[in-house]
Amino acid sequence: MPTLASMPTQPAGPIRIPWPLYRMTLEKYESLIASGFFTKRDDVQLINGYVVTRMAESPLHGAVLEAVRIAIGAILLAAWHTRSQSGLRIPAQVSIPRPDLAVVRGDWRDYLTDYPDAADVAMVAEVSVSSLDKDRALADIYAAGGIPVYWIVNVDDGQVEVYSDPGPSGYRSHEVLAPGHVLSVVIDGVEIGEIPVADILP
Repeated sequence: MPTLASMPTQPAGPIRIPWPLYRMTLEKYESLIASGFFTKRDDVQLINGYVVTRMAESPLHGAVLEAVRIAIGAILLAAWHTRSQSGLRIPAQVSIPRPDLAVVRGDWRDYLTDYPDAADVAMVAEVSVSSLDKDRALADIYAAGGIPVYWIVNVDDGQVEVYSDPGPSGYRSHEVLAPGHVLSVVIDGVEIGEIPVADILP
């Protein structure tokens, strides 16, 4: 009596996709958002032309982000405001990242129909809780877009990484500040205040 040959089992681990991934334009991504294709449950952003997911927010991440927002907001000039986890348009990198915090020119009403461009942004900050590699990779995106200052609030290592002087190949200045040091908040090339590192770390 003939027997059926058993089917080979799938190998464990990630499945390799042998075809090129589809790169999306800024305009296509924005049209999908406008059409309602992405819902609130789709926590995504556009990075280098690819739609990628964002990490779920832990209580620790949310608390530290709030500390950063409050500290910057307390010294911010009236001509600027903060945006949290909202889109930022960087055409040079085909990217619309959603940084944890951005300091943006003008009033929130200025962005009812369009995302801020990099020229409208004084600085961005990412809170890193188990996401340090991804947050450091974003430095090249922000630098190529001309974002003047980028902070990584590195909760895991208890320090803040400060990137400045952006260029096409990345930030040319990088310093690491631990508790006991202060962060200079620079807007449009002018220091408007200082924040103790210890004030924004748990």
